[in-house]
Amino acid sequence: MKKLSFVIYHLSFSAALFVALQPVSAQEMTTDGYELVWHDEFDNDGPLNAADWTFEHGFVRNEEAQWYQEDNAFCKDGLLVIEGRREHFPNPQHGRARGWRNREFVDYTSACVTTNGLHSWTYGRFVVSARIPAFTGCWPAIWTLGQEDKGIYGWPNNGEIDLMEFYQVNGKPHILANACWGGTRTKYDGTWSTTRTPFTHFLEKDPEWGNRFHVWRMDWTEEHISLYLDDELLNQVPLSKTVNPQTDFFPVEGYNPFTKPHYLLLNLALGGINGGSLADTPFPCRYEIDYVRVYQQAPR
Repeated sequence: MKKLSFVIYHLSFSAALFVALQPVSAQEMTTDGYELVWHDEFDNDGPLNAADWTFEHGFVRNEEAQWYQEDNAFCKDGLLVIEGRREHFPNPQHGRARGWRNREFVDYTSACVTTNGLHSWTYGRFVVSARIPAFTGCWPAIWTLGQEDKGIYGWPNNGEIDLMEFYQVNGKPHILANACWGGTRTKYDGTWSTTRTPFTHFLEKDPEWGNRFHVWRMDWTEEHISLYLDDELLNQVPLSKTVNPQTDFFPVEGYNPFTKPHYLLLNLALGGINGGSLADTPFPCRYEIDYVRVYQQAPR
């Protein structure tokens, strides 16, 4: 918890400053030439601040099992709680949706909260403290998407950065750190820079890892996207390689989505392409976020 523990802030890639956190002020929250430009500490019980967060609704992507709704995200005791639930009710989109979304019933619910249309950033340091539900069937994530998300600038050409994903790879749990961009000449086929770290890697360090809060961090500069978990570098992506090719369906030369504004998403998906079976998932399951902080380099 933010008021009971210490959080690591990095002075360099090899050194760290430990700061005991009190109520946050922009003057206090500076590190390594960065200044705090936006944050949410989730200190007020109740719904999220509508000036900072929006919600996705319904069945959205990846053939996931959950119906996204606002009711499953709330602030309690200094945390944002995103709760996955087993529920059963008629699908409001049934008969109007296509493909896998045209299910007769909703059997699971969860939430995806975003800053889309409200806050976006180009470059900076993004820091998120969270405790994830490390269960089969759960697919929590911390990620960004390019704010240009319409027409030819839709996914994957707009770019995606995954500070964190947890899901099953070949039936075994992993934590992933990724970036995705157009990079191919096939529509809707992205180029990925992915690292998949077995969950056992973290359990060997701490058998109670899944019961604790951890700090995910992205350092995004004009040269690299660097993704960390508790000060361990998981993936580094050079921006020199993330240029979308010019094609018939993307007639823009030299477009790099990681030099453009991105917005933030926090979600708990259930099942779907990567989440795994929900047969043994304990419900309700909770994805808990202690804080989200965005820093950018101060003007020189």
